[in-house]
Amino acid sequence: MSPYIELDRTSLPDGSLLTLLKQDGEFILEYNGLELMSTNLTWSEQMLADLGCVDLLEDSPVRPEHPRVLIGGLGMGFTLKRVLELIGSPATVDVAELMSQVIEWNRTYLVEHNGPLLDDPRTHVILADLHDCLGEGDTYDAILIDIDDTPDAVITTDNVKLYTPSFLALLKESLNPGGCLAYWMAVPSPKLEKVLKKAGFHLEEHPVPPHRDSDEMWHRIYVARLKTEQ
Repeated sequence: MSPYIELDRTSLPDGSLLTLLKQDGEFILEYNGLELMSTNLTWSEQMLADLGCVDLLEDSPVRPEHPRVLIGGLGMGFTLKRVLELIGSPATVDVAELMSQVIEWNRTYLVEHNGPLLDDPRTHVILADLHDCLGEGDTYDAILIDIDDTPDAVITTDNVKLYTPSFLALLKESLNPGGCLAYWMAVPSPKLEKVLKKAGFHLEEHPVPPHRDSDEMWHRIYVARLKTEQ
């Protein structure tokens, strides 16, 4: 196995370090020296799109005429890639990404894995905190969030606000009727389950593996829909 090659690094607002590495043709994103994600473990990120966009498929009888999707966190682009594959055209996919360097890595190094996703006319990348992309009148048919491992293991301390009642109220306001909210979590998250249910969401928990051929199901996709009045 070849040694790691450091391609670039950047600091988050709180001083934490993100580093992009390459080894034997695969890319690895490290957070403070710990592996955050890699291009050979992408299955659960793709499943976030599959489960969150199930009603937006081109052959779905309930597909809106022009689906609108918001993704919280660009990462290595695998959720975005899968969303674009699923929802066809016309459609709009907004992506909120806090770090400009992560956007640049997707335009340069990661193109060899995912292609020019950011040049797709359906894609609109917003350099901003997800929190700041809500409440401005835009509404979505699906909101997919892949920002933290769990609410107890946030990437930046500022992300704590993403699990507060006020933020969940913004999410509710930003979903179209029948819309879907989906979270990627590294492990089961009772805290996330609790806050979503308390906010009035009906919740489904989906265990998923990190790799298509893996039997280890430690990752979770939480799919939340607003409860309807009986």
